[in-house]
Amino acid sequence: MERVTFFIKSSNFAWIDGRSDDPDDLCSHGEVIVQIGDEELAYFCCTSAAAMRMLRTLTQDHEIMDSLCGEQMLPCCGFEMYADETGQNVFISGCPNGVDFAVHHQDGDLILTTEDGKKFAVSMEDYRREVLKFAHQVESFYTQCSIKNQSQDEYAWNGYQAFWNEWKRRMEAENEYK
Repeated sequence: MERVTFFIKSSNFAWIDGRSDDPDDLCSHGEVIVQIGDEELAYFCCTSAAAMRMLRTLTQDHEIMDSLCGEQMLPCCGFEMYADETGQNVFISGCPNGVDFAVHHQDGDLILTTEDGKKFAVSMEDYRREVLKFAHQVESFYTQCSIKNQSQDEYAWNGYQAFWNEWKRRMEAENEYK
């Protein structure tokens, strides 16, 4: 299978209500376009959950999920975040809406499969570069906004903390990779 180009374009970062800042909203949103060869996957999604899922695919495979579980690569929302028992990893639950694609590591490349079954070979280096660029854009949006108010919901706040613990660990591992 011949390699194709891979790009991620993101824009219009905002909180769920469309505001540019919201100290109570824990999940960022925005327009995301994933370009895989001539295939364009575009969705207004939860960018924080999307970036986390893509960061995970730098080291592990991702299967196209049953749409009811809300674990798409470009999820509509990420309204529930649950910390694991260590507080170092997060499970992000959403709704059935979103766009998904599978990611499989194969011989130093990635095989990406869209929901309609199209398969594409992508260079791991191109994929890594684009995922990290996207993750930096998401993180930059958070740092430009107000510090988040600690949620009254202990589970939500613990999930948010676990999100950033996992994020930091994955970003540091990628920086060491360079």
